[in-house]
Amino acid sequence: MLSDPDRLTLTDVVRTEGCAMLRVAGKLDVSTEQQLLRRAGDLVDDGRHHLVLDLTALSFCDSRGLNCLLSLNWLCRRLNGSLLLAGVGSRIMELFALTGTRHLFRCFPTPGEAVGAVPLDLRPAWPPSDGRLSPSGV
Repeated sequence: MLSDPDRLTLTDVVRTEGCAMLRVAGKLDVSTEQQLLRRAGDLVDDGRHHLVLDLTALSFCDSRGLNCLLSLNWLCRRLNGSLLLAGVGSRIMELFALTGTRHLFRCFPTPGEAVGAVPLDLRPAWPPSDGRLSPSGV
């Protein structure tokens, strides 16, 4: 499968009753923000109020993408959950610094460290016990 660099790809990594991790790859901008909002919003609506976004493969994020992340952060916090960002690249960190929003996000160097910040009773096994990082049917 060829990847489109202008596209956003969302991949389920792990889920528990109260937590989910999505791998976010590609570009997060005006043309893709609704895709992430819908997918993450569905997870939160299903009771997964702790949301980990693995941004390791996110190549671009503009102001609309930032607004999307801020909205998800607000939603999770409103429901006594958390938005945890893993693998945030230097360009995204620069965007946070430039906009004065860095303090609003919980950022971790790796997905495993982000998962470790999820409350213990809701924390998924890491790495996934079946050895797959993209389990199907979760």
